[in-house]
Amino acid sequence: MTDNAASPDGPYVTGAEIARLAGVTRAAVSNWRRRYEDFPAPARGAANSPLYALADVQRWLEKQHKGQGVSPEVELWQAMRTVYGEQMLSGLAAVAAKLSGESAAGLPDEIAVRVRGLTDGQEPVDLVNGLTERFMDSARRTGSDQVTSELMVRAVCHFAPELESDATVFDPACGIGVLLLSVAAGADARRCGQELDADSARFAQLRAGLLGRSGVSVVAGDSLRADAWPDLRARLVVCDPPAGVTEWGREDLLLDSRWELGTPSKAEGELAWLQHAYAHTAPGGEVIMVMPASVAYRKAGRRIRAELVRRGVLRQVVALPPGTATSHALPVHLWCLRRPDTVRGMDTGHAVRMIDLTGNSPDGSLRPRPDQVAEVPLVELLDETVDLTPGSHLRARHRDYPAEYAALKEELTKEVHRLAALLPELMEGGGPGSLDGVMTGVADLARAGLVTYSGAEPVSVSDQLDTDYLKGFLRGPANARRSTSISGTYRFDAKGARVPRMGIDEQRRYGSAFRALSAFEEGTRKVEELSRRLAEVAHEGLTTGALAPRE
Repeated sequence: MTDNAASPDGPYVTGAEIARLAGVTRAAVSNWRRRYEDFPAPARGAANSPLYALADVQRWLEKQHKGQGVSPEVELWQAMRTVYGEQMLSGLAAVAAKLSGESAAGLPDEIAVRVRGLTDGQEPVDLVNGLTERFMDSARRTGSDQVTSELMVRAVCHFAPELESDATVFDPACGIGVLLLSVAAGADARRCGQELDADSARFAQLRAGLLGRSGVSVVAGDSLRADAWPDLRARLVVCDPPAGVTEWGREDLLLDSRWELGTPSKAEGELAWLQHAYAHTAPGGEVIMVMPASVAYRKAGRRIRAELVRRGVLRQVVALPPGTATSHALPVHLWCLRRPDTVRGMDTGHAVRMIDLTGNSPDGSLRPRPDQVAEVPLVELLDETVDLTPGSHLRARHRDYPAEYAALKEELTKEVHRLAALLPELMEGGGPGSLDGVMTGVADLARAGLVTYSGAEPVSVSDQLDTDYLKGFLRGPANARRSTSISGTYRFDAKGARVPRMGIDEQRRYGSAFRALSAFEEGTRKVEELSRRLAEVAHEGLTTGALAPRE
């Protein structure tokens, strides 16, 4: 087999896995693919996500002496972590400045020497991309919101529109510029951004230059309180705003002209960012916002959501798979807006496309199946809650109401018949209080070694004592009163609990009855849940037209 021949079987690895195997960045692996003609060819996979035969990769790494010990890229990163610690963005900006030929004031000599050594063997853009990749991976591992995750960037790019070459793209919370520089990558667009953190803004601007992107301008500042682009109107605005921030400046911005859809409450900072993005959208332009799932239904944002729907501005809501965001596994949404070309009222013929991808893998396909899409008319959204959660609208449209109703009805009927059969056969006893004179304390049984405590309540460890009989009497009203506090909290009273004395055969008869009652109680809970679900399906089916009464 030649050096670049692909093995027909055996394990395969991605470019990212090759990077981990060799202790380098994915940018370094991409550089190897370009520089070395004998680098293994892809064995399978798509053009944009090739897979390599592991055996071929290992042979090539050994031949090139790659991955032996710590790589220079790793040594540079480790040195930067030692110097900059939590201020790594400052270090990234300083290194990017040096690679750009600008002043890198404060860059330690040790790091400057390492940077020079690395640029002798690779392009500056590959080095800065590698450092960016390591920073993003570090943010992902620590659960930081500092950067937009690669999976989120992929999702935004997938749902972004195609742009003309002279279009303008704007990101008002651009961070290190990952989303701003990635979206609509094929268009030679003007790109503008603003970022609160000065080091992030500087790094984004310098990296754009190293990537050869002209027409990119990123400035530092607070977008909501000090908008650096007041007159900008973009063809596409993308934004992954800070989530859960209440101190976004509402008191200072109550009368701001950007609140076309209503003044956001203090708790709805995400809706302030959304309106800021919409204010910077040109007629016919679009907005793609990353939003926490809770913004779709929180009571405080209902009025603004209603305006989005009523004016026909909201075009699409996409519920992404859990794990798409960096810092948590909760689902997040993409809200896709479009500013009308002209001022118009409510378009009653328009619908909002709801896409629910929450059942997909985070790195799986973003192309929805037919059962994951629903076109919801505006009038259906404008109810008391204005819930924009895709899943809540898809369930109603893709349920097979007749089949579900029939199945639930059959299951309930069987469960009711089974429930009646569970009831034990009981006869008249000696009357209330007839067992009180022959009681034994559970504490005495424990001292005699007949019971032990498994969790909060005792269980039998003797053939002389039936466990179900014991548990049944411990749940009787007298013992329950002793174990329940005035506040209603139940805590088993080991000292005061008592059970009647009786022979083992009689204990087993009582134990059998108590077991049947426990099964009956469990069955009633199942019947209650089935009844609730059956009534819900019947009511929804009748009111939506999916079901109709028989003649």
